[in-house]
Amino acid sequence: MKLKHVAGIALVAMALSGCSTVKGWFAGKDAEAKKALEPAELVKFDATLKVERIWSVNIGKGEGRIGVRQVPAVADGRVYAAAVEGGVHALDLQTGKEIWEYKPAKEKKKAKLHLSGGPGVGDGVVVIGTLDGQVIALNAADGSEKWRAKVPGEVITAPAVSQGLVFVRSNDGRVTALDAASGEQRWFNAQELPSLTVRGNAPVAVGPGVLFVGNDDGTLSALAMQDGRPLWEQMIGAPEGRTELERMADVDGAPVLEGNNLYVTSFKNETMAIEGPTGRPLWSRDHGGAGGVAVSSGNVVVTDGQGTVYGLDKTTGAAMWSQQALARRSVTGPVIQGDYVVVGDYKGYLHWLRLGDGALAARERGGRDRVIAQPVVADGVLLVQNVDGKLAAYRLAN
Repeated sequence: MKLKHVAGIALVAMALSGCSTVKGWFAGKDAEAKKALEPAELVKFDATLKVERIWSVNIGKGEGRIGVRQVPAVADGRVYAAAVEGGVHALDLQTGKEIWEYKPAKEKKKAKLHLSGGPGVGDGVVVIGTLDGQVIALNAADGSEKWRAKVPGEVITAPAVSQGLVFVRSNDGRVTALDAASGEQRWFNAQELPSLTVRGNAPVAVGPGVLFVGNDDGTLSALAMQDGRPLWEQMIGAPEGRTELERMADVDGAPVLEGNNLYVTSFKNETMAIEGPTGRPLWSRDHGGAGGVAVSSGNVVVTDGQGTVYGLDKTTGAAMWSQQALARRSVTGPVIQGDYVVVGDYKGYLHWLRLGDGALAARERGGRDRVIAQPVVADGVLLVQNVDGKLAAYRLAN
């Protein structure tokens, strides 16, 4: 009995002393699980590319957390950029020198306008939308206001301008065509919205006599430019799942039209190549996300919701490479600059990846605030706008 009693005491002692160890085991697992959900830490690497920032400006109070993904537009050597409370600015693409600035006049007894959609540029006009559904057209030469119109929803993406018409996508699922000279409504096309959608809209893509519109139900629509008549509709990401959250399938990145082919990606991580005139799918792959696509001579580049960047074969859609070093860093849609792919992240960092294999080539910090809008490249110059209203331009060094 004595021996059994001693053994019992020893077992109790061991159990008591082991409590902290067992607790440590579970604490360790909790810590690991938490770490697995955190943004990946940036890894050090030997840069193989030199990048030069050629200018930066602050264009006013940025979008902050309203999620409109403001991005500049470029035409004829000028950059047109807007901030929610900073007006619209025309800048020289190569130097950043301001050419003109427009600040909307506040109407009597009305709240201050919040410039949220755009700008878009074409046919000699710069067009911006607001959170209360106003559309304002400016003279591209001097920034003077030409007209105002109203649409029945927030405008949180850039209007498109082509063939004497302005095409405005509003947050209620509607596309409205306005006369570019007067702002008079020509037609509209309405799309029914799902119960739950991603915050954001895909900019309208313009083709020869056709508009391509990414919808919140996971489809891509082709509309006749002159009257808004539907030509075809193609499902990109099927809204499948048991819950509304699982069924979210928004096409929020701008479709890219190259020749006769369209390339588009969706929140359902589906990327598709489509024959533009007919809507016939050419290939579909389960890599992608809501941020948009970039297209080169041989690749289609996409980022998924987990921050992985994929290079897909342009002809077949087969994955040629993937880069996972930016996992969970809220990576933007990609853009191609020379032989490199560029994405931004939630800490304001910009990452250059080799187009051929996805390897990290360079890194710069454009600012301390998030970059959520897909960057833009024009005439070899990369333009990045963050949520604080800072706009920076970069060139690849020789």
